[in-house]
Amino acid sequence: MAIFATLCYVSRGNKILLLLKSKGLFGGGKWNAPGGKLARGESPEVGAVREVFEETGLRVRGLRFHGVLNFYLGRSRRLDQTVFVFSSKEAKGKIRVGVEGRLRWFPRHELPYDLMWEDDRVWLPFLLEDRSFVGSFFFSDGYGRLEDHVLEEAENSEPTG
Repeated sequence: MAIFATLCYVSRGNKILLLLKSKGLFGGGKWNAPGGKLARGESPEVGAVREVFEETGLRVRGLRFHGVLNFYLGRSRRLDQTVFVFSSKEAKGKIRVGVEGRLRWFPRHELPYDLMWEDDRVWLPFLLEDRSFVGSFFFSDGYGRLEDHVLEEAENSEPTG
């Protein structure tokens, strides 16, 4: 069964907040934006706000919806996850360390792509340029290797929160 999830890229000035996922968790050892699975009946916007707070201690507002990423696995190309991607320039509170991993602010032009998911270098530049997108990414089983992808620019949408 496919999973619905969110990612939310929080920025302050010229910096982006990333999370180095703890070993043993999905994505362990990789830098990523705060995010995670949606709760049953939860909207993507509400889920993104909740995940950012749970993983960072920050309360975000003014979410900008950028797009949807679909992730398929293996030879059968089974849909594994649909991820709703947001960004926010409005974050209040004090960063706190949690079980999810270590947090760090990176300059926009110095993101650690070599330590991130392979697909990030394909679609993240769209988000950084404030563009909207729809993407399909085809990974080997277990997300071992990105095998193929399709990324299309979508019509821009308005902030939701």
